[in-house]
Formats: sequence, structure tokens, C-alpha cells
Amino acid sequence: MTGYGAAEGQIAGGTLQVEIRSVNHRFLNLSLKLPHDLTALETALRERLQREFTRGHVTAQLRWISAPTALGPRMVVNPERALEAATRLRELQAAAGIEGDIPLELVARQPEVFVPLDEGAPSVAWEAVEPTVGLAVRRFAEARVREGEVLAKELRGRLDLLQEHMAQVAEGAPGRLARERDRLRAVIATLLGGQVVDEQRLAQEIAFLAERLDITEELVRLGAHLELACKTLGVQEPVGKQLGFLAQEIGREVNTIGSKANDAAIQHTVIAMKGELERFREQLENLE
Repeated sequence: MTGYGAAEGQIAGGTLQVEIRSVNHRFLNLSLKLPHDLTALETALRERLQREFTRGHVTAQLRWISAPTALGPRMVVNPERALEAATRLRELQAAAGIEGDIPLELVARQPEVFVPLDEGAPSVAWEAVEPTVGLAVRRFAEARVREGEVLAKELRGRLDLLQEHMAQVAEGAPGRLARERDRLRAVIATLLGGQVVDEQRLAQEIAFLAERLDITEELVRLGAHLELACKTLGVQEPVGKQLGFLAQEIGREVNTIGSKANDAAIQHTVIAMKGELERFREQLENLE
């Protein structure tokens, strides 16, 4: 499910912003972006988010809006690298025949002249950052609840339409068998050319045909799946995977009804059911 939540907190004399975004994904995929001085908190942040999310591509970004003042220097000079860089620049200056002093700014821009101070030690404790992360998570969850309510309404509408179509199929099924019986009787009478029809044999053929075309069991199972799907939408927990499995079962029953239909009206209704089911599945991609 898509979502967005953000929060700001005053930490170490600076202002830290936490942003959490999510887009649809079958599984949980976390992407964390932290400033260098907070990279030691990545494990704690990942564990915190894993407790909150079960599906989706979730991106969490932490960044300083205003620099902290209580952390001291975060970069130090690497004297050996600075001396080496200055030496190489002088060699280049001599080789090119260029006179004059080497600007300090040029030396400072060379790689590894400035290095992070104590990379392994966190400059800010997780306990100081967690409240801001927690606030962003709560705002994110509130946004997803609002989106989830709209999505659940849409999914219920699709299920209602499927139930209406199922009722139309159930209503038309008995008449279809009667029409098949009459058609079979007429065909046999034509083939016999006016001879007496063997009613017992005809009854056997009609019984066989009725069994082959009977969709009662499929309608019962389809109704049970639709009812369970409606109940599942009201559960206050992640139900996306369960509804995905139910959609597969619903599709299986609809396909079987279509293959047994042998009736244009029922087949047209089955096509409409397949369309609604496909739209239901598309919306499930947005549900956790």
C-alpha cells in the first residue's frame, strides 16, 4: 500500500527530519537513507520499521534540516594524505612549468584529505532519534488507514458486483437445463423420423447431461469464497495475501462455471465476472 509520513525533531542542537514513503510491492523491501553521522543507527532503524511493515517498498530518509551543534567535529584532517596530495601537486606544477603557490583550497579538495571522525561510533544515540521516527511512523500509518478505508470500499463494491452476477447465474441455471432437455428431445425425435422415442433411454441421457452441466457445487463454493472475502476485508490486520488466495479460488470457480455454462446469457455474465475479478486483483496490489 502506498503511503507517506514525515516528522521533525530537535536533536543535538539540530533539526532532524524523518520521511517514510511506501509504494506497492509483494514483499517487504526496506531502503534506508541516513546522513553519515547516523549510519551506525541503521540496524536499529531497520528493526523498528520491520515491526511496523509487512509488505511494500518502504523508503525511510533521515536528514539534518539544520546542522547539530552538540556533536563536535565530524570530519578531521588526514595529515599524511594532505602532505601526499600537496607533494603530487607540486610535481605536477614543476612538470607543467607553472610557477606560484599551490592554493590551500586545491589541496583540500583532494580525496581523503578530510575523513570522518570515528566512523564506527554513533554521534547520536538511537534513544534520541527513535521518538521522531516513531512520530513519522504514526503519521504514515494514519495516512494508510485513510487510504485503506477508501480501498476497502472499492474492493467491497467489486465483491458486491460479483455476488450480483452469481445470483444472475443461479437464477438462469434451471431454465438452461430445461432448454437442453427440450432440445435433446427434439433432436432425437428428428433423428428417429417419427418413430416412438424410448423414454427410459431419453431420461438417462437427460440425467447424464444434467450432471455434466450442473453448476450447483461451483455456485455454493463461489458464494462461500465471496462471503469470506467480505468478512476478511473487515479484519484489522494485513489481509492482502489472504485475499489474493481467495481471488485465485474465486477465479477457479468462475472459470468452471463458464466451461459448464452451455448458455449464452450465463457465459456473458461469466465474462462480466472475470472483468470484475481482474479489477479486484489489480486493487489488491495496493492492499497490505
